[in-house]
Amino acid sequence: MMKYFGTDGIRRIANTELTPELVYKVAKAGAYVLSKHLNGKSPKILIGRDTRISGTLIEAAMTAGFLSYGANVKLIGVIPTPGVAYLTKKLKADASVVISASHNAYDFNGIKYFSNLGMKIPDEIEAEIEEILDSGEVEKLTAKGSKIGVSEVREDLLDEYLYFFRKNFEDYFEENGVEDFTVAIDTANGATSVIADKVFTALGIKHYILNNTPNGTNINENCGSTHMEMLQNFVVTNKCDIGIAYDGDGDRCLAVNDKGEIIDGDIILSLIGSAMKKKGELKNNAIVATVMSNLGMKKFCENNDINFVETKVGDRYVLENMLKNGYNLGGEQSGHVIFLDYNPTGDGILTSLMLIKTIFDSGKKLSELQKVINIYPQVLINAKVDSNKKYDFDKNPEIVDAIEKLNEEFDGNGRVLIRPSGTEPLVRVMIEGENQEYITKKAREVADLIEEKLK
Repeated sequence: MMKYFGTDGIRRIANTELTPELVYKVAKAGAYVLSKHLNGKSPKILIGRDTRISGTLIEAAMTAGFLSYGANVKLIGVIPTPGVAYLTKKLKADASVVISASHNAYDFNGIKYFSNLGMKIPDEIEAEIEEILDSGEVEKLTAKGSKIGVSEVREDLLDEYLYFFRKNFEDYFEENGVEDFTVAIDTANGATSVIADKVFTALGIKHYILNNTPNGTNINENCGSTHMEMLQNFVVTNKCDIGIAYDGDGDRCLAVNDKGEIIDGDIILSLIGSAMKKKGELKNNAIVATVMSNLGMKKFCENNDINFVETKVGDRYVLENMLKNGYNLGGEQSGHVIFLDYNPTGDGILTSLMLIKTIFDSGKKLSELQKVINIYPQVLINAKVDSNKKYDFDKNPEIVDAIEKLNEEFDGNGRVLIRPSGTEPLVRVMIEGENQEYITKKAREVADLIEEKLK
């Protein structure tokens, strides 16, 4: 386990834990490691951010660190994470950084590095950056004279990301006519607030925009993909065909159907994957998902002759599997969906347009279309344990016996998944089954047993 980098970059409370001093050093160390892999060449780096009040503070410290080492920087300003990933590849930058804490509250912020291919940098590169940070050598990594880097403000590059959507979807929506279709969009007062309206306007899709007035402190606040109640009510009240909810940095998307019911990433993946299969577009006939994906999705894939490929939790593991095996569709229940033919990272706006396209092609309402998937009730309970014992649950015979008995009882119509938290002293107990009340009771029993044995 690394000291600074977690499963999604560095993420801490801004200005107290993620201090300008730390950010400066992370940038310097990062520029050094990048330069080393470029045979000493000065890296060209893009920086984008979300709408948090601390964004410009972190951006300034990051820029100073890069320039001090000798890297050159383009500052894109507020832009969704997938926009930065797309532009990194398009502009042939050596790397990029996104300053965001995704779905977390405004007082958090984070740093995510992307490679020249627009993908999150591998664990090995993060480990190299950490090694430099802890070596005490950072201050020696200083450019002099004409070797000092320069920065350039390029907020106009947001238009290149807009063009990406026009290029891929404009003809389709012109040919299929969208005047009778209405979308409600919740941008979570986040990064998509600067572009979602432009995209849907350019494509001629009638839409309402909600939570689109960021003030630095209202990102994800009772809105977006983590708080969908407002969107659900709005869709029903205004008779919309679909509601779309993005998260703070715009790399995930959840939806609301025409009846106000939430459509999660598992359903989105299943519907789009099935449509792609029918058109011969689903590479190697597979959808990549994680161990947290609903059993109903797995059964849907089996019933529709689609290979269901399972990975560890985390979009980086989904992408890793896709790249290794030549798949082009994968994602998570949380709404991270990767369309590898378009962009090598989860893209909320892209996902929403692909879902709308799937609805159009079917000729049905979303509430009708989703009926083909039987989503199982699912319950998740956190067991509080000694942090030194959280990985020992499968070594305790009583815990193992309880899990095995439940799985035997479910006989394929339910399952038990036990997963230690990577960051907290918790063991997560997830149970799926046909009866919500029963699985909730059983999950509580298993969680209590784990707490008792691992305290």
